[in-house]
Amino acid sequence: MEKKEAVISGRTALGIELGSTRIKGVLIDFHGEVLAVGIHDWENSLVDNIWTYSLEEIHTGIRKCYGSLRDSVKEKYGVVLQKVGAIGVSAMMHGYMALDKDGNQIAPFQTWRNTNTQKAADELTDLFDFNIPLRWSVAHLYQRILDGEEHVARLGYVGTLSAYIHWKLTGQKVIGIGDASGMFPIDSDTHDYDASMVDKFDELIKPYGYSWKIRDIFPKVLSAGESAGALTEEGVAFLDETGSLKAGIPLCPPEGDAGTGMTATNSVAPRTGNVSAGTSTFAMIVLERKLSKVYREIDMVTTPTGFPCAMSHANNGTSDLNAWIGLFGEFAELMGVKTNTGELFEKLYTESLKGDPDCGGLLAYGYYSGENITMLNEGRLAFLRTADSKFNLANFMRVHLYTSLGAVKMGLDILTEDEKVEVDRIMGHGGFFKTKGVGQRYLAAAVNAPVTVMDTASEGGAWGIALLAAYLVDKNAGEKLEDYLENRIFKEMSGETLTPREEEVKGLKIFMEHYRSGLAIEKSAIEAMVW
Repeated sequence: MEKKEAVISGRTALGIELGSTRIKGVLIDFHGEVLAVGIHDWENSLVDNIWTYSLEEIHTGIRKCYGSLRDSVKEKYGVVLQKVGAIGVSAMMHGYMALDKDGNQIAPFQTWRNTNTQKAADELTDLFDFNIPLRWSVAHLYQRILDGEEHVARLGYVGTLSAYIHWKLTGQKVIGIGDASGMFPIDSDTHDYDASMVDKFDELIKPYGYSWKIRDIFPKVLSAGESAGALTEEGVAFLDETGSLKAGIPLCPPEGDAGTGMTATNSVAPRTGNVSAGTSTFAMIVLERKLSKVYREIDMVTTPTGFPCAMSHANNGTSDLNAWIGLFGEFAELMGVKTNTGELFEKLYTESLKGDPDCGGLLAYGYYSGENITMLNEGRLAFLRTADSKFNLANFMRVHLYTSLGAVKMGLDILTEDEKVEVDRIMGHGGFFKTKGVGQRYLAAAVNAPVTVMDTASEGGAWGIALLAAYLVDKNAGEKLEDYLENRIFKEMSGETLTPREEEVKGLKIFMEHYRSGLAIEKSAIEAMVW
């Protein structure tokens, strides 16, 4: 009855996150407890050598996700969802959503997965003396300029996917500071795009004679807790095909999946960190000080409140691992064995624990796309072994779990070994950790530090953006986000912490030696496999 009353009275927060393979909606109460979940599965497409989702897929997907959540509320509580305390939208960071002044799409949406921006990223990194990764929005924009694409002269708005959906719901062209930090470098003192770099960029493109400057077309930056507009009647029609939801609901600033991951793991204060492992994998460490120099392997982004944060981001995570498990599912079906996806993951993940700490000499790369940390602009999927390697199911599964962390591990080593960054705690979240005690154990070996996974870890970024929405309307005066999370959300929540095992730390170190040396094979595969 208490949950039903929260739903009816609107003492709730709704978070929707558009992930790479799933759009997920989570309705929570103001204690952070999940009341209902909605899901819509989707997948990006490679069209004309660009990883993309069509606008139709985006619009249909978010409606179906919300519809699934609305139906769940009706089934569980017997009420029609009409009132919500606050709404938040998040999505995959980076990329390039280009609209004209009338709001019409004028170029294909390019996701974070695209690595067709090498020249632009290199030039901007040199210009700013600040690492600009290939997937950042400003790199996409400048590459379109360098390529002479006609649409650039007609730009009226460039945003991320979360900023685009937020605009459709509210009419406001704004963005959360964490997501903004994946578009353009942020000044953590002013909580805005870095002014000196903005000037440098505008001067750089001046000879092209465009009518706009970068601030004219990029969304306004907001921090967590700031008002980002309210759901309009047009927004209701866009989200809820039944029209049951009422307009006027406040929205928090739209965020990227890195910021919602930090929030969902209570990792928004300095000396905290988290690893989000799924289709892509990234590690976030909130810093006490700036890094000593620019590293192309490390992104500098921010928390949802603007603290500087070092990110080791891998474009590729568990996609290849998931594909192999799907193959095992096909085999089980062929043999007449009835199973389900969840059981397959649990059995096969758990089997990996029987493997050798170094994977028995097996090697794999799950590079569906290019990987910035290893400086490869394309990807090839590879599984490799020598004649004397220990080829069995346990090692086969372990190597695919290890390699899901391989590229991220290279970035983390820079932070912990070269920069001597100190971290009090590492939190893990995402599908990689869903099978208890497996992915968590391997991450502990990778970071050589204790790793905690909360019971809420599987809810991921959708839960994180729901918390940011709740913070907007339920925070006390002057209450900081880190205090709100620590004292009011996570205080009573349980989780499990695993410490690294010495033999697995050593084994993973050997695997990483193989991983680094084998990159030459991956590069050769890119050159040879051109069909």
